[in-house]
Amino acid sequence: MPEGPEIRRAADQVQKALIDKPILEISFPFEHLQPYEETFSGAMILKVETKGKAMLIRFNNGYTIYSHNQLYGKWYVRNTYNYPKTNRQLRLAIHNEKKSALLYSASDIEVLRDEEVSAHPFISKVGPDLLNEDVSVKDLMERFRDQRFHRRKWTSLLLDQAFIAGIGNYLRSEIMFVGKVHPDRRPMDCSEEELEKIAEACIELMWRSYTNKGITNDLELAKKLKEKGAKRYEYRHWVFNREGQPCRIDGTEIIKFRAGSRRCYYCPTCQK
Repeated sequence: MPEGPEIRRAADQVQKALIDKPILEISFPFEHLQPYEETFSGAMILKVETKGKAMLIRFNNGYTIYSHNQLYGKWYVRNTYNYPKTNRQLRLAIHNEKKSALLYSASDIEVLRDEEVSAHPFISKVGPDLLNEDVSVKDLMERFRDQRFHRRKWTSLLLDQAFIAGIGNYLRSEIMFVGKVHPDRRPMDCSEEELEKIAEACIELMWRSYTNKGITNDLELAKKLKEKGAKRYEYRHWVFNREGQPCRIDGTEIIKFRAGSRRCYYCPTCQK
């Protein structure tokens, strides 16, 4: 499943391709959305926002298209009406005179009036998006102390989209490692210094992954490993997907376990 950084990069591509150019055509395969197709003819896209794994395409006619990629959704940006060869099902197509933005395999798509967006069932409950909103370390520390969250283990909390939007499975393991927190701990078990370090890790790794196409490892180390011939999956992360391999800090064997039915990784010495 794509996580927040992947959706933010897709949003950037869609915005770059379509902003400030009149829409020639929008098409939906879902019958209940097809009456809206004429509504967007000639409209302009103002901006493309994200809320974690959801995307909001804002138009100048008072409407917003909401989409959530879920497990298999994928955006393609191509020259106008140049469709990719794929077995995926086309779910949304937006065309202007030069480019087309095409969403495949996603079924969660809605057309909303701008004033309806904040009340949408997902948008109304989702936590802050670190890539789309101005969220500080202090803001996150206050959230960690919130009664709704402070008694829950980090392993479940970091995947809760109502806590922080856009954190998925690889970011969960990486944040806990960089924040030096054991997976069994909870915010209430942590000191102020530890909470600050975890908050810093959330922001740092979300932005590092976004700006470096999914790399969460130390960038200099990743560069050196790549120059030595390492494949991308070998230099991409600190601990995620590295079961049985040595910790990049102290050489301890990385442990894999299941948390919430999903795989998780940690270093038992760095994360005591």
